[in-house]
Amino acid sequence: MQHLDDATRTELEAAAFRRLLRHLDEHKEVQNIDLMILADFCRNCLSKWLVSAAEERGAELDYETAREHVYGMPYAQWKEQYQQEATAEQQAAFAARQAAKQERGQA
Repeated sequence: MQHLDDATRTELEAAAFRRLLRHLDEHKEVQNIDLMILADFCRNCLSKWLVSAAEERGAELDYETAREHVYGMPYAQWKEQYQQEATAEQQAAFAARQAAKQERGQA
């Protein structure tokens, strides 16, 4: 993508991010813990990254507003409607992933 000018590259990246949010919204059955186990990020991470990007640019964006953008609704509502209790297997897989990250010095 180096052949693209900065504005076009930014537009494409923004479009891909919006598509990622739509995809996650279309797949609410995918739990955050599943994302954390498989990809080491979740919807909350995306929210935090938005806040961090805003801070880097001197823009004001609080975490709850970012979460509402990522989840497409207030987090409490999403959690009540879609979040399931993590299974023992999910918790064990997450703990194993975190331990492996610590061993590699990535924690």
